[in-house]
Amino acid sequence: MASHEQYSDQNQPTKIAYINGDPKTVHIRRAKLIIHPGTDDQQEMFFDQNIIKIGALEDNDVVLEDDTVSRHHCRIIQEDDTYVVLDLSSTNGTHINGVRIREAFLSANVILCVGNTNIRFCPIDEEVPIEPSNAERLGNIVGRSVKMREIFDILEKIAPTSATVVIEGETGTGKEVVAQTIHQMSPRKEKPFIVFDCGAVPESLIESELFGHEKGSFTGAIMTRKGLFEMAEGGTIFLDELGELSLDLQPKLLRVLEQREVRRVGSNEPIPIDVRVVAATNRSLESEVREGRFREDLFYRLSVVRIFLPALRERNEDIPLLTTHFLETMDCNVDFDGNQRLRGIVPSALQALNRYKWPGNVRELANVVERACSFAETEMLQLDDLPDYITQTGATNGLLPEATGERWTHVPSKSQLQEEPFKEAKEKWISSFERDYIAELLGRHGGNISQAAREADIDRKYFRKLMTKYDIDADEHS
Repeated sequence: MASHEQYSDQNQPTKIAYINGDPKTVHIRRAKLIIHPGTDDQQEMFFDQNIIKIGALEDNDVVLEDDTVSRHHCRIIQEDDTYVVLDLSSTNGTHINGVRIREAFLSANVILCVGNTNIRFCPIDEEVPIEPSNAERLGNIVGRSVKMREIFDILEKIAPTSATVVIEGETGTGKEVVAQTIHQMSPRKEKPFIVFDCGAVPESLIESELFGHEKGSFTGAIMTRKGLFEMAEGGTIFLDELGELSLDLQPKLLRVLEQREVRRVGSNEPIPIDVRVVAATNRSLESEVREGRFREDLFYRLSVVRIFLPALRERNEDIPLLTTHFLETMDCNVDFDGNQRLRGIVPSALQALNRYKWPGNVRELANVVERACSFAETEMLQLDDLPDYITQTGATNGLLPEATGERWTHVPSKSQLQEEPFKEAKEKWISSFERDYIAELLGRHGGNISQAAREADIDRKYFRKLMTKYDIDADEHS
């Protein structure tokens, strides 16, 4: 396993970590290729991606009109702070200083001879200062706090590159939204954005899901199937809950990142890929490395850029903006004519949202706003439209009822519901439906939370939250 010194930031200028506002600069590595240097036909090309394909066909990044150049002649691959040129079994070979090579490291200003075409290689390492953006939105990310606006600035700088990104933060802070924004702001935006939750798929199926399999490679493999890396070709793959990936699978992911190729289960044939990897975790990967649950070499290979999303309680000034954003964009706040039902929030309700500690972060705020839209009877979100555990924050210290030892009231009979005011009866009926629905799904799937969440088409973490809310034990349904 590689040592920390081998992967230190000093040796790898492309690596940055953004933790609580430090550092204040980002190193961005690019490559400049000068075609036919020193001639009248000299041409300069700049590349942000970590794989540059050179050849005679149009699907290459550098297309050379040279009869001695093969269709797919060679590749230049960025590996951390170095570049490697790899000949692709070309007919006339790839040469450096007159020596034919199969694979070699590239130094600055070296002349690469591809067929009869000379190319000068020039790496560029730019140190770019981080300044808070003036914008309060970036893609679907919303925030006016300094921390968020600094993250906006980082995303604007690294999105056009192919740098691997690890997004860290508590559950519900918006890691997938950040990953989507990176993809949409990149040159890969027209290509696929594939999401894979490492914690929602049985361990025995993860390798097949990610890398694909050949027909007959295992019981049930009745046909050849592409993996998600192949399906994401040219685009981005988002590996959510990366910390859940088992130690057995981690070296296989490392090999894909290093070799830029996959091998399907049951095959020894490598398949080249061009995919950007963005990963997310709510665990501290550094702690996982120290505890021996995550490979150190994979950690440093992934952490080209590390972004830590702050918890919502650390950026209270963003709550009004986020609330307005949800009211403007959520389908639950649209009437049958397509008009916005709730047009804002009254000060007392906003004060209650600001006092609450938000253990579920932005996702919990979105759920609360959605719930409020169901109960609201006016054009403004009122204090009474919010759940009791938020409006009574002073009594519960901002915790959910289950954290204070309270239990949710069981729903009365239909006749009792009819005696209740509309709003209270509706809330109790919804709670009854949620509890019965979750219990029924768990029973149908033998207590398997991941399978039940997939059938419900809701996030596994939110499914667990509903189980806790209604005191449902998966073991009782297995």
